[in-house]
Amino acid sequence: MRTSRHVELTTAGRALLEEAPLALAALERAAECARLAGAGVAGTVRLGYAPTAGFETLGAILAAVEDDSPNVTVIASELFSAEVPGRVLAGELDVGLALHPEPMRGVRTEPLRNEPHVLLVAERHRLAGADPIPLARLANETLLLFPRELAPGYYDRILAACEQAGFQPRVEAFADPPPQAMIARLQAGREVGVPPASLGLHAAAAEPALLARRIVEPEIVAEWSIVWAERAQSAAIARFLESARRCAEEHDWLSSPVALPA
Repeated sequence: MRTSRHVELTTAGRALLEEAPLALAALERAAECARLAGAGVAGTVRLGYAPTAGFETLGAILAAVEDDSPNVTVIASELFSAEVPGRVLAGELDVGLALHPEPMRGVRTEPLRNEPHVLLVAERHRLAGADPIPLARLANETLLLFPRELAPGYYDRILAACEQAGFQPRVEAFADPPPQAMIARLQAGREVGVPPASLGLHAAAAEPALLARRIVEPEIVAEWSIVWAERAQSAAIARFLESARRCAEEHDWLSSPVALPA
């Protein structure tokens, strides 16, 4: 309000003056978020991962992403390897982490980690005292595995190794098989497990009644792959893939021959 003697803000003007700094700050934050997103260090990535990744591989990758791009939010969900490529193709996931994913048109895969399988047995099992264990010694054992339809490539790799060792394995598969259920069941000693080392070593450390033993002649190697769609991807997805590759390189996950930690 202006008079011949002085200028005075109206009530509306005073309110605008009070709100202006807040509005400017919000605008600056929005501009900064846009700048970060444009640089590929902000955004959301929907990740689907196979259950056994949660014992080591997943944590290492998420830590790498956090270090490289703290403004990237990863929404992770657990599902079986057979589901991952289809979910990525359908746009329900941005990235997947799967064991031996099946080829699918429109989906790209890249090996990320080679991991040895171990024999996981009850402490009282007849094979508990041997280390390493030639695979042929499992000829009379029952292998506890996930149903084939949940991870066909993973399942087939194990059976092919047994055939290479000279026997057809006896397999017990059970529905709805989270790794924790397998660990609990193995403690009874009636079956043996052949999980990736990260799961087997974790289980043996957490459960005194279980032991992890090296498998040789031949060694069985699980191959983890990163999965994403061929179509145009966001900068956040590209940055996630870069971080996963860096993580694999720093941990020497693709080294050959594969070594089991002592």
